[in-house]
Amino acid sequence: MRGEPWAGRLAVPPVFSLMVQGAVLHFRRVGDAVSGIAHSNLNEYAKGAHIVNKNDLVTSVADDSGLSRADAAKAVDSLFDTISMALSNGEEVRLVGFGTFSVAHRRASEGRNPRTGEKIQVPASKQPKFKAGKALKSAVN
Repeated sequence: MRGEPWAGRLAVPPVFSLMVQGAVLHFRRVGDAVSGIAHSNLNEYAKGAHIVNKNDLVTSVADDSGLSRADAAKAVDSLFDTISMALSNGEEVRLVGFGTFSVAHRRASEGRNPRTGEKIQVPASKQPKFKAGKALKSAVN
């Protein structure tokens, strides 16, 4: 191992990717730390897709609005809480141009246990649903 560049220390390029059991892991070096995201779908990886997470949203809100990261995090959390609360109360949330959040009711059904093949009852449930608005559809296409 003497001739290897990582002998004695870990030499990590600024950005690198690994493929492990069909998942593509992307890593970025930030100082001495390494952060990463995973794509389980190789089609997304091939398209160069990036997954936006909550921290990315907070950073974007902070940068666009001039708020501190802490205040932006509170705003994003409040938005999520408000939408969740409205849906849990059976209400619909309409954001003109963006889309509509609603609750879909799934009736009870009969399924099968894939391992044993025995019939099981799947209880009725409520599922959150989102329908994109015209402006959002236009922005994507």
